[in-house]
Amino acid sequence: MKTFKLVLITIWLCLAQNFAQAQTNTAKISGLVLDKAQKPIDGASVTLIAAKNSATVKAVLANADGSFLFDNLAAGNYCIAVTTMGYSTYRGTPINTGTGQAIKLPAIILVQTSKALQEVAITEQKNFVEHKIDRTVVNVNALISNTGANALEVLEKSPGVVVDENGNISFKGKGGVMVMIDDKPTYLSGENLANYLKAIPASQLDQIELMSNPPAKYDASGSAGVINIKTKKSKDAGFNGTFAASVGRAKYWRTLESLNLNYHVNNINLFANMGYGVGNNYRRLDVTRTYLNGQGNITSGYLETAFFHPMSYNPNIKMGMDYYLSPKTTFGVVLTGMFTTGRNTNPVNSFITDSKGKTDSAIIAYNTTRSKFYNKGGNLNYNHQFEQKGHELSFNLDYLNYNSGRTQSFSNSSYNNAGVLGSQQNITDDLPANINIYAAKTDYAKPLSAKGKFESGLKTSYVNTDNAAYYFNVLNNVSTVDNNNSNHFIYKENINAAYVNFNKEYKRFSAQFGLRAENTNVSGHQLGNAQSPDSAFTQHYTSLFPTGYVLYKLDTAGSHTLNLSYGRRIDRPYYQDLNPFVTILDKYSQFEGNPFLKPQFASEYQLTYGYKSCFSLTVDYNVINDYQVEYDMQKGDIFLATTMNLGQRVHWAFEIYWALKPVKWFNFTLNGELDHNQFSGQLVNSFINNSTTYLYVNEVNQFNFTNGWAAELSAFYLSPARDAQFTHIYREQINVGISKKVLNNKGTIKLSARDIFKGNYSAGNITNIPNVLATYHNDNGNRSVTAGFTYNFGTTPKNEKRRNSSAESEQDRVRN
Repeated sequence: MKTFKLVLITIWLCLAQNFAQAQTNTAKISGLVLDKAQKPIDGASVTLIAAKNSATVKAVLANADGSFLFDNLAAGNYCIAVTTMGYSTYRGTPINTGTGQAIKLPAIILVQTSKALQEVAITEQKNFVEHKIDRTVVNVNALISNTGANALEVLEKSPGVVVDENGNISFKGKGGVMVMIDDKPTYLSGENLANYLKAIPASQLDQIELMSNPPAKYDASGSAGVINIKTKKSKDAGFNGTFAASVGRAKYWRTLESLNLNYHVNNINLFANMGYGVGNNYRRLDVTRTYLNGQGNITSGYLETAFFHPMSYNPNIKMGMDYYLSPKTTFGVVLTGMFTTGRNTNPVNSFITDSKGKTDSAIIAYNTTRSKFYNKGGNLNYNHQFEQKGHELSFNLDYLNYNSGRTQSFSNSSYNNAGVLGSQQNITDDLPANINIYAAKTDYAKPLSAKGKFESGLKTSYVNTDNAAYYFNVLNNVSTVDNNNSNHFIYKENINAAYVNFNKEYKRFSAQFGLRAENTNVSGHQLGNAQSPDSAFTQHYTSLFPTGYVLYKLDTAGSHTLNLSYGRRIDRPYYQDLNPFVTILDKYSQFEGNPFLKPQFASEYQLTYGYKSCFSLTVDYNVINDYQVEYDMQKGDIFLATTMNLGQRVHWAFEIYWALKPVKWFNFTLNGELDHNQFSGQLVNSFINNSTTYLYVNEVNQFNFTNGWAAELSAFYLSPARDAQFTHIYREQINVGISKKVLNNKGTIKLSARDIFKGNYSAGNITNIPNVLATYHNDNGNRSVTAGFTYNFGTTPKNEKRRNSSAESEQDRVRN
C-alpha cells in the first residue's frame, strides 16, 4: 500500500494548492493572435511571464479562432509572449492584475518572417502524456525510468495499460488489445507478442498511441482498442543519428544498445535503426492445489515451486529509403529483421501430500528450453498529395514472416516419503512454427467544403500458419514418438475490408462517422498421425463495424468540451489458442488449444468532459459477447488450461486525467480508473455470475532543474480484482530516475530504479474447479537498477532547410 498512500498524499497536496489559489486568484487575461491579414493563427504558443523576473507562469496554445485565456491569476505584473514557426516573436508591455478584473487585450498581430530557420537547440522536455481528440499519446523519452527498458516495460508504465505475469496486455481494464508497430499490426499475441516486444529497446521508440475507440480506418481487431508503437525516424536534413547504451541489474545483469541513423539529402532519405540486447530474466512460481471429496474434506494436496531463468540475445534492424519523386509524391521501402536466440533453465520441485498435509511423495524436475525466433519483413509504400491540402492517396504492400523453433527436455524423478528414488521419466519435444503474412491496402482522403473531410480505403490480408509439435519418450537413451501429444496444425486466414469515414466541423460542434466492413475466411487442418486421424474446419463470416464521434464545445474558446463516441470491434482467436496441441508445462501442468473457439464482439460507448489539455473525466461502458477466457480444469492427474467462450462481460469505468504544472520546474500527471466488471455465462460444468470493482492509479512527477539536471518519480497501483475464474491481489510499483545533459546538450546520462519496493508481483486464486482449491504466486524479479547513456550526433547542410520544405512535409505522411 506504500504506492497508494503516496498517490493519495500527492493528490491531496495538489488539490490543496488549487483550492487555496481558487480563494485568491480571480483575474483573467484574454486576447487574440492574428496575422497581418487579420486571420487567426491556430496553435501559436502564448506564454504568461512574470514582469519582475521573466519567469514563466503559464503557457497555452492559441485555439483555432486565435483566442487564448489565462484565468485564476494572482495580483501582479505580467507580460505576454507569443511564438510560432514562421513569425517574429512578440512580447508585450507589462499588465497589472491588481484589481482582479477580466482584462481583454487588443489583437496581437504577428509579423511573418522570410528568413530561413536557424538551428535551434530544444531543451524543454516533452510532456509524458498528450491528449488528442481520438487518442492519448505517450512520449517515451519523457520518462527517465524508461532508460534501459524494453517496449513491453514501457507499455506497462503507460496510462491505463496493465501487463500481467504472462505478458498479456490489457487497456483501460479490458483485455483484447491490438498492438501495432508504426501503424502496422504485429499479428502476434500472448507469449509470442511479449517476447517480440521484449526484444525492442525503449531507445528505439518515439511515441505510443493509445486508442480505446479507434476510427474506421483502423482494423476492427481489438475489443479494448489499439496500441500503436511508433519507432524513431529522424526528420532532420543531412546526416544525423542517436546512440544509446544501458546496463542494468535485477536478479541478473542485462544490457541494451541501439543506433539510429538518418541521411537526408535532396530527394532521398535513408534511415536505419539497429539494436542489440541481452536479456537475463528471472521468475519464481509457487502453486498450491488442494483436492476435496464430495463432502468438502481434504483428500490430498499438491505444492509446486518452479524457477525460470530465461536468457536471450536479441539483435534487430529496421532500414529503409524514402524517394521524393516530386514535392507531392513519395515512394518508400522498409526492411525489418529480428533474430532472437535463447535458453531457459527451469528446475521444478513438487510435493504430493496426504489428507493431513504430510508429504507422500516428491517429484524433482529439471526442464530446459532452447529457442530461436526469426522475424523478417518488407514494406513498399506510395503517397501522393493533390493540389488541395489534405487531398491524398496512399498505397501499402507488406510481407511478414515469423519463424520460431523450440526444443525442450523434461526430466522428472519421483521419490517416496523416505527419499528413495521410485521412477524416472524423460520427455523431449521439438516445436517448430512458421507464419507468413501478406497484406495490401490503399487509403484515400478528400477534404470537402466548409470544414468537412471524406476518407475511404480497402485492405486485404492473408495469413498462413504452420505449427508442429513432436513429442518423444526417452528410455535408455532411445527416443520413441509420443503420438498422444504429437501434432501438426495448419491454419489459414483471409480478411477483406473496406471503410468510409466522414467528418464535419462547425463553430462549436463537430462530428465524425465511419463504417467498416470485414469479410473473414478461415480454414484449419489438423494433420493426423499413426494414432489420430485428420480433422478440419472452415469459417466464413462478414461483419459491420460502425464508429461515431460527436464533440461539442461548451464555450466559444473551446476550453470546455464534451465528446461522445461509439464503436464496435472484434477479437478473433489467437492463432495458438486455436491450435489443438497439448503443450507440456511440467509433469502435472499442460495447456491445450481449442479449434472451436469463436471470435468475441465488443460494443464501446464513451462520454468525456475535457478542460483544455489538462483535465478530463470519462464514463466508459463496454459489452463483450462470447468473451474469451482462460479456463483451468482438472483432468485426471493433470491440471489442464485452455481457452473458451464465456457468455458475456459488461464493463463500466470512470476515468480521470489531470495534468498540473504548479511551478516552472515541476510537472504532475495523474491517470485514475474505477472499473467494474460483470461476468456471466456457462463455464463447462459450472455457471459463472460474479462481478468485481477495482481501482487503477498511475501518476508521474517530473522535475526539471537548471544546468541540465532532471528527475522523475512515478508510480502505479492496481487494487485486487477478479477476471472470470481468477482472482488477483493488488499490485503496485514505484520508479525513480535522475538525468544530466552533457557534451553541449548532445548527450544524456541517466540512472533509474524500477519497482524499488518490490510491490509488482502477481498472486491469487483459481476458482470454479470442482473439488479443487488452487492458488498461485508469481515473482518476476521486477526490481532493477539501470544506468544509461544517450548521444545525438550529426550535421545539417547549410544549403538545406530544416523540416519546413515541401518534400520534408511529405515525408511525415509516409506510413512506414
